[in-house]
Amino acid sequence: MTMQGHKAGAALAIAADVRAGHRSAVSVVTDVIADIEARDTRFNSVTRILGPAAVAQAEEVDKAIAAGRDPGPLAGVPFGVKDLFDVRGEVTTAGSIVLRDNLPATRDAVVVERLRAAGAVPVATLNMDEFAYGFSTENAHTGTTRNPHDTARLAGGSSGGSAASVAAGLLPFTLGSDTNGSIRIPSSLCGVWGLKPTYGQMPLGGVYPFVASLDVVGPMADTVEDLRAVYAIMAGGAPVGEPDMGDVRVARLGGWFADNISTELRAGIDAVMAHLGQDRVIELPEVARARASAFLISAAEGGNLHLPRLRRRSMQYDPATRGRLMAGAMLPAATFVQAQRFRRWFRDHVHAALAQADVLVAPTTVGVAPRIDQPSIVVDGKTVSARANLGIFTQPVSLAGLPVLAAPLAVDGLPLGIQLIGAPGGEAKLFAVAAELQRAGLAACRPLEAGYARKDS
Repeated sequence: MTMQGHKAGAALAIAADVRAGHRSAVSVVTDVIADIEARDTRFNSVTRILGPAAVAQAEEVDKAIAAGRDPGPLAGVPFGVKDLFDVRGEVTTAGSIVLRDNLPATRDAVVVERLRAAGAVPVATLNMDEFAYGFSTENAHTGTTRNPHDTARLAGGSSGGSAASVAAGLLPFTLGSDTNGSIRIPSSLCGVWGLKPTYGQMPLGGVYPFVASLDVVGPMADTVEDLRAVYAIMAGGAPVGEPDMGDVRVARLGGWFADNISTELRAGIDAVMAHLGQDRVIELPEVARARASAFLISAAEGGNLHLPRLRRRSMQYDPATRGRLMAGAMLPAATFVQAQRFRRWFRDHVHAALAQADVLVAPTTVGVAPRIDQPSIVVDGKTVSARANLGIFTQPVSLAGLPVLAAPLAVDGLPLGIQLIGAPGGEAKLFAVAAELQRAGLAACRPLEAGYARKDS
């Protein structure tokens, strides 16, 4: 493990400078747009730059400050959204040419609207697996997003553009969605902070759906402070408290969650638990069946959502997405019902485990990001597709609807990450553990040089 010094959150620092008049919102936004245009050709994280609209909103922020009005807690902070969030005036494609001829959105998604009201400025839409069905952000229409720490490797998915743009230093925070791990996996592979809130906590108005019974939206950022601030605004504005670490019980997940992980990742989790002074290990029952149930529920709900369009326009879908959706649409109803029954049983057992500990620590992936020319991982001695199997540790947790904070370990070399898993509504305790790991230098984001760090002359 590498000990790294803690730095202030980029988003909150930008907002403080803009509010104090040290920088203009317009200069921040134009610098970020220029930086994306200059550098994102290496990463392919951005699908669309919202230039004129972003500059116009930044001008309004500057006018508010000049007039003595409160511009909001995120005044002038640029951000990007996975291309399944509605942004007014733009077509929401969900990563597919199937939707490209739709009418532009007439209003923002609810969480985007809340961030705008707080002064933040959307400047880009971000790459993703088509219709959020994948863990790798390999997209036949928009291309593969590359990991900023090694552009020969995957960024993860399906919110790969959201994670890569933070890791590349292009944007201080972004929005993603998480059904089976789509915030947590790219956050870990790209080495950024990410949050999957409790299922049902975030409004999904204006977000293109995948699996209604699992879908959640959340933020990614370069520090815990930024992640907390953005999450609070997305959730409606109430500040997130932080309990004393002495009141937080932490345990690590064993069994399924201790198998198949790399030596470096195991060492990182050991260091985290040693620092926290916690040695309890908890095993969840029937985790393999939980993952299988998540697969079945996702395939069935996603397949049936897309079935009418697949009947008319199947050849316009990414081939990898098309086959999985069609297979899901043909699953027998009895199989779906059985998966949902098991889901209730598993959720009850996971909640019982959380009576023994407030936060559970688990790996996010088996190791570092796979190579783009070899998009596979090894599970139980077998080489399997990364696109379908990077969620080996995230899918079971999704099934229970729990909040999970993805923490980037402070390691040498390629990024590795862990999941901090809490009880429903237990986000504050997740933030407490994350802040402690950041303070101790055991977890840290390492973004490349950031264009938004420039100051006005």
